[in-house]
Amino acid sequence: MKSLEEMIGDLLRIQKLTLATAESCTGGLIGHRLTNIAGSSDYYLGGVVSYSNQTKMQVLHVLEKTLITYGAVSEQVASEMARGAQDIFQADLAVSVTGIAGPGGGTAEKPVGLTYVALATPELLLVRRFVWSGDRIQNKESSADAALSMIIEYLS
Repeated sequence: MKSLEEMIGDLLRIQKLTLATAESCTGGLIGHRLTNIAGSSDYYLGGVVSYSNQTKMQVLHVLEKTLITYGAVSEQVASEMARGAQDIFQADLAVSVTGIAGPGGGTAEKPVGLTYVALATPELLLVRRFVWSGDRIQNKESSADAALSMIIEYLS
């Protein structure tokens, strides 16, 4: 059975589309997994690991007002991250992830494991909310899987 990354590569090549990533809590894991596939340079344009709010603002053009109003782990920030990556790389599609991988950093309102994944395309902006219950590594893997699955769902 093909991996999520291989399926994405096949679908992007067939449809002649490009992809970019903007990652916070996954720390580049999505880009790492995509580039494990030989020939991924045909469709994967690059990614930004925006672990700090400063990087989110300076590189991805997330608005400071959005960060102050909603917080870094929010639907709104995930949306702006995806649009920012799409713009920077001039990609057809961009996926972003922001979340609380753990073990610390959670609150009652925003628990450890809370993650937002956004997919930006020319036609739409889709954001999904997840709450993972694993350890830090498992939460990062689950977030990356969710992002890759969203791309496949859109392309299929």
